[in-house]
Amino acid sequence: MKRVVLAATLVAALLPGQSAIAGGTIERACIKADRPSASRSLCSCIQKVANATLTGGERSKVAKFFKDPHKSQSTRQSDRRTDEKFWKKYKKFGALVAKHCS
Repeated sequence: MKRVVLAATLVAALLPGQSAIAGGTIERACIKADRPSASRSLCSCIQKVANATLTGGERSKVAKFFKDPHKSQSTRQSDRRTDEKFWKKYKKFGALVAKHCS
């Protein structure tokens, strides 16, 4: 029984999940944005921080900022309570990215 559990643990640890192979929404958007300072490792790091701090919907929203930076400005200036709450969380996310990915 111990060998079966150990084998299952090793397989899970060594085989990447589908999301790791394909990259997350933010990582793909970051790479696709084709900015001069964006590298695969930087975009991957940003995705990892996002996975740890943002919900799926929030990650989707942030990914859209790469394609249309004006959306981030509109969100920041919005009077909607949900946008204000999101923006505070987004600022914390940005600080973590700066700390861990630079």
